[in-house]
Amino acid sequence: MDNQLKQDERSRMDVQTGPAAQGDLAVRRAGIAPWIIIALLAAALAWLAWEKWGPQDQGDIVATSLLAFEKQNSLTVFSSRFDVVAESTSTPSIGPLEIDALETRQAMIVPATVEYRLDLSAMDRDEFTWDAATQTLSVQLPGLTVSTPNLNEAQARYFTDGLYVSRDTSVSLSRSNSEVAERRARDFAENPEVMTLARTAARQAVQQNLAIPLQVAGFGDVQVTVRFADEE
Repeated sequence: MDNQLKQDERSRMDVQTGPAAQGDLAVRRAGIAPWIIIALLAAALAWLAWEKWGPQDQGDIVATSLLAFEKQNSLTVFSSRFDVVAESTSTPSIGPLEIDALETRQAMIVPATVEYRLDLSAMDRDEFTWDAATQTLSVQLPGLTVSTPNLNEAQARYFTDGLYVSRDTSVSLSRSNSEVAERRARDFAENPEVMTLARTAARQAVQQNLAIPLQVAGFGDVQVTVRFADEE
């Protein structure tokens, strides 16, 4: 008797706003405190450069910006946490004949976390434009990298329905649900609404990480504008 495992493509994603501690959707920006720490570290580096060369000798705002980015390499700008609901079924069979009366169904609700990162190491001078007349530094960012969803299966909740559920069937259903949940989590993480939030967080993070170091380096009150390559 063979078990035929089927993934329910109707597996859905329940999303509700609310605190993460309650298991609901918690899409949030990376904490403000880490940005302050990173910005202060970058400012310290810029101050050391100013002390060594002085603003008149170095005078290259793009080079100073690249130095600030080089020290960070990769920047996590946003993270989202949400619950994923997945469902799979297993129907025993004898040859080509399925025994529907012995069908087993398992649903899983599992917390998922996804991070959005910027690869700053690949940026060069072409991504920076300095307008001395308006004291504006324009920065063009590469696309965001979305991490593989991290499923916290230790906190997953399972609901199983069937007359008889063997250990092998339960393990197979759990494995199938994990695959469904990861796929659904990735789809949710890349939907336009969440990506818009992540891009907004990325722009703000880059502005914070450049404005203070440039001011400390002696360039004054510089306005930093940030956009992605695919934006006007």
